[in-house]
Amino acid sequence: MKRKVFTLLAILAAALPAISQAQNITKDMKDKKVLVAFFSRTGENYAVGHIEKGNTHIVAEMIAEETGGTLFQIEPVMPYPDDYDECVDIAKKELETNARPAVKGDIAVEDYDIIFIGYPNWWGNMPMAVYTFIEKHDWNGKTVVPFCTHEGSGLSDTERKLKNACKGASVQKGLAVRGTTAQNSREQARKTVENWLERVYPAK
Repeated sequence: MKRKVFTLLAILAAALPAISQAQNITKDMKDKKVLVAFFSRTGENYAVGHIEKGNTHIVAEMIAEETGGTLFQIEPVMPYPDDYDECVDIAKKELETNARPAVKGDIAVEDYDIIFIGYPNWWGNMPMAVYTFIEKHDWNGKTVVPFCTHEGSGLSDTERKLKNACKGASVQKGLAVRGTTAQNSREQARKTVENWLERVYPAK
């Protein structure tokens, strides 16, 4: 019996540093400034038909609501066609040529501590307009948290690509939400977002 008690005490003692560390993380992050920057597309979309609000936009709003973050939409100066196939043709050409399409407006990433970056997964990469936005800024010392929408490919290799693009930033584990879930099962999507944020953003 004594051995069992000692074993239990040893387990509790080992767990205390981890609990204390989690509490410290929560305390440290309460005063951080949060930005939720995202690219999203409306119009005719794969698997969800014609939509008025983009899949990634929906998830971005959920993250901003939970974290109190500022929303910023990355929008190309030249909008993609409403027609899905036409959009695919243009986006593929941009990817193949490593294009940097001009984007509307900007926001000072440098004024924020934690930046969530959202995008649809297009052929295992971010839309090129996201790179345009990223390359305008200094990411040194920032915490970057990726999230994406997809229809089966998850985050693919986008976390690594984001880490390479946001030089000097600490890139956290990302979230992938199916576009069909974001559009058609929003409570399920919200629960997924909340559970993920409990791990990557304990001060939510």
